[in-house]
Amino acid sequence: MAKIKKSYKLGHDFRTQFELKTMLWPAILLIAIFDFAPMYGLLMAFKAYDPLSGVKGIFNSPWNNFENFMTIFRHFEFWPMVKNTLGINLLGSLFGIPLTVLFALLLNEIKNAKFRSIVQTVTYLPHFLSWVIFGGLFITLLNPDGGIVNFLLLKLGLIDKPILFMGDPDYFWGIAIGTNLLKELGWGAILYLAAIAGIDQSLYEAAAIDGAGRFKRMLHITLPGIVPTLMILIIFAVSGMLNNNFTQIYVLQNTLNIPSSQVIDTYVYQTGLKQFQFASATAIGLMKSVFALALLLGANYLSKKLTKSGLF
Repeated sequence: MAKIKKSYKLGHDFRTQFELKTMLWPAILLIAIFDFAPMYGLLMAFKAYDPLSGVKGIFNSPWNNFENFMTIFRHFEFWPMVKNTLGINLLGSLFGIPLTVLFALLLNEIKNAKFRSIVQTVTYLPHFLSWVIFGGLFITLLNPDGGIVNFLLLKLGLIDKPILFMGDPDYFWGIAIGTNLLKELGWGAILYLAAIAGIDQSLYEAAAIDGAGRFKRMLHITLPGIVPTLMILIIFAVSGMLNNNFTQIYVLQNTLNIPSSQVIDTYVYQTGLKQFQFASATAIGLMKSVFALALLLGANYLSKKLTKSGLF
């Protein structure tokens, strides 16, 4: 009887919401074509695929089991690029998430609407610039020949000669993390501001009556109120620990800083598209996806255990 009622309800919803459901069809079609249909290409990760054989070669190439994966592990660039990938992402999250939360909290405390609007506009604007423009701007600013950064450091007497920031691997992690933070700080605060807007205002009024100042209200009401949103973003950050912003890294990368700038995404690009080693590129992409899924499930499990909130 319950199954009959459930089937009736589904049929009734489909008939009454037909127009709304038809709006999903284009999105479902695009997902099917561009996300699910290409999944057969994962077979290349387990085959000795020849690029000259075309699409048919995906099915006709001989199986080589896990040889493509072993080739990746044996490659001299593998462990350095894993270190770079994890290092940039981990440090970026450790600095980026707290600073974004702090920025959102401080922005929420600005009472002057005009000034707040100006701050929001200035901090949101870099997000809408492409990394080609934004990265190129910082490359120019850090240029040892006429760059404003070296000019100011020389004038202040902090250095004796210009520093080749973009050519020194020791500076790359800091440049990558700093530029990404500057570009996404304001945009990242939007989710926290939306969560803050949903907090019951009567809590602030009651706290103010009890004598709590701005800082205490921020610490004991605002911050706990955005914990669920914060945990979801932390889960996303953990699950994406093996994913870098390819465009950013590719724009900032050059032959001089390659020891610190070669990450998994740029390696896949160079291996797959430049060297036509599609099997190896597919293998490392699949391996990255499997680890990302494991990190997602692990982070979600820990979040639910520690904070009672999670993604699912």
